Amino acid sequence: MTISKPTKIELAEAINKTVPDVIAPNLSVLFCGINPGLYTAAVGHHFARPGNRFWRALHQSGFTESLLSPEEEHKLLKHGYGITNLAARPTLKASEITKEELTEGRRVLEAKVAKYWPRWVAILGLGAYRQAFGRKNARIGRQNEKIGQASLWVLPNPSGLNAHFTPSDLARLFRELRETVGRENGDVK
Repeated sequence: MTISKPTKIELAEAINKTVPDVIAPNLSVLFCGINPGLYTAAVGHHFARPGNRFWRALHQSGFTESLLSPEEEHKLLKHGYGITNLAARPTLKASEITKEELTEGRRVLEAKVAKYWPRWVAILGLGAYRQAFGRKNARIGRQNEKIGQASLWVLPNPSGLNAHFTPSDLARLFRELRETVGRENGDVK
């Protein structure tokens, strides 16, 4: 199945939509984006904009054995992975999300972690993590803090607008997470 490109009207109406979490109890990794883009909200699937590199990074790093499309997002659950966002409000660019929304999103994420018990949470966006968690000097990779019982990792935002990281950079950084999770949990290849 291929996602139809949303019309200008559908994109304009997407500001009133949300994208449901892909989540279940006891996941190995809960990936946490910043917020849905308008394109993603319009089609109703995470990381759906054609330039977004999330799905390719997952595959190239070994999290999935094949390249999944956004409409196959629920297949992640069988692998022990899920997706949520810090902020639910769709925007054209993640930079439109306020610090207050990110801080509130952290509280909502903490509640999800308490309810669903993922072993790891991977925040997809260093700047968003720094703002939401008040960690202005944070770096990409494993963090010293946890969210509830879940270990915490920060990855770059996979948006095609994030030119600081190449596709091979993303694959390498996602692989570091996968390998660490595998060593510590024994449940990821």
